[in-house]
Amino acid sequence: MRLLLIHPAYHSGGAEIAGNWPPAWAAYLAGAIRKAGYEDVSFIDAMTDHIDDDELARRIREFKPDIVGTTSITPSIYKAERTLQIAKEQCPGVLTILGGVHATFMFKQVLTEAPWVDAIVRGEGEEIIVELIRAYESGNWLEARKTVKGLAFLETVDGATQIVATEAAPTVKDLDAIDPDWDILEWNKYQYIPLDCKVAIPNMARGCPFTCSFCSQWKFWRDYRIRDPKKVVDEIENLYKKHDVRFFILADEEPTINRKKFVAFCEELIARGLPDNVQWGINTRVTDILRDEELLPLYRKAGLLHVSLGTEAAAQLKLDLFNKETKVNDNKRAIELLRKNGIVVEAQFIVGLENETAETLEETYKMTQDWKPDLANWSMYTPWPFTPLFEELKDKVEVFDFEKYNFVTPIMKPAAMDRGELLDRVMNNYRRFYFKKALFSYPWAGSGMRRRYLLGCLKAFLKAGFQRKFYDLGKVGYWGPQSKNKVDFHFDESRKMDAATTGDWKAAAERSRKMQAQMNPADIKNCGGGDGQMSEEDMEGIDETVKAARAAEQAASGADQSHRMHV
Repeated sequence: MRLLLIHPAYHSGGAEIAGNWPPAWAAYLAGAIRKAGYEDVSFIDAMTDHIDDDELARRIREFKPDIVGTTSITPSIYKAERTLQIAKEQCPGVLTILGGVHATFMFKQVLTEAPWVDAIVRGEGEEIIVELIRAYESGNWLEARKTVKGLAFLETVDGATQIVATEAAPTVKDLDAIDPDWDILEWNKYQYIPLDCKVAIPNMARGCPFTCSFCSQWKFWRDYRIRDPKKVVDEIENLYKKHDVRFFILADEEPTINRKKFVAFCEELIARGLPDNVQWGINTRVTDILRDEELLPLYRKAGLLHVSLGTEAAAQLKLDLFNKETKVNDNKRAIELLRKNGIVVEAQFIVGLENETAETLEETYKMTQDWKPDLANWSMYTPWPFTPLFEELKDKVEVFDFEKYNFVTPIMKPAAMDRGELLDRVMNNYRRFYFKKALFSYPWAGSGMRRRYLLGCLKAFLKAGFQRKFYDLGKVGYWGPQSKNKVDFHFDESRKMDAATTGDWKAAAERSRKMQAQMNPADIKNCGGGDGQMSEEDMEGIDETVKAARAAEQAASGADQSHRMHV
């Protein structure tokens, strides 16, 4: 059995400006596949290697795989579909598999527009992919696939084609049993520009107990689970010793949620002496930083160098819309605390909703001057079609070209300006912010790792700007304010969108919040609850919720093993 995993060749001018990111999904799936006894697994990173269709076809043809699998986030879905189409063209008998968050929720549309996809994996792939391979290996794929939980596929009955989704598979219960195969990657390719070193994206926890309305991750992972901190450090130590990885970013939505586990993680890194050689970064919430003020020196000692804060928006009105429980002044305080402790801090702003104006964009710039973050990032609001916020705003969404759903293209059109002006004003914020940092801040940011890192970030930013890759400026024809009226985002207006399918897909956080609302609706606050922060007792409560959800899953599974959803 020959298996080939392919990362689709999608580029957007976003996070790539910092370097080439190793596709962690391939390592985690390859580890599960090989652990199950299937050793003949290969990987092609068409994105990092900039492989075109002809070259990809040649490689697939030469490899002669039995199964080809790829993944997709929303903006890379068309590239992923094309990847599997090429596989079918070169090896007609190959089994084509697609996974990822977009395919999980949009499987109806994907199977309709890409009927050459033999199966979609809905949800976490490590356990489902093994069951899928075994079903295919049985020699009776068309019948065996119906017994595999977590799949969607096309089925022809009496000459009519229908879409079938098998029962949703349970989430991976034992994260510590997952053993990623990082050897499948060619590590010389994955360089992080700010520190000129190899970079990795390991995973400590999956899921999130919060339900931010613009985010799809908590819905995809369904329940919150965290690994043994020592196991995570084992993985990081192996990445350093075996592949010379000297910078990593935890893939978690918010690794500081479970403070007890996060502190244990930091202490384990220190105990093994890893911070002498390995630095790292995280995304987290402002309230976590305020909660952990006394722990920040420990975090820095453990090697934490870069924190990206979800400040999200300038106006409190927007914070409420996004279900953030932070207050504007909290953002400034959190940034001050991080900088005081030698940690580089990045402020993230979501811009480009329908109520965006020139004044609100200017306000975000003024806030960066007041808050004084080391880095700032203005991300265009991207209306993931399977999020709660999309349901609220869908009547205002007029672009369904998913390839542009990439945080750098204005999908929404503000009522007070056109998209070209929106892009121009965002670029004006970037120009002013980084010009001041380059002249008056970074060169005098100390003499150690912090200064080196900031100058490296500036290098990455300038390199991407010079090459016209930043925000896809070269492709859309933006050359400064004089060109704002001539910008062309090349939207494919022929693209349409089907509704997301989430009927059998419930996240633990949704169940928990519904239960709380029934108990005392007046006390319910958005995004984790009120002005407080999650305590250890809160985490224990989440654990109990997850356990209850798993018990319900098992009971439902026992009651109906033959459940299928026909769409």
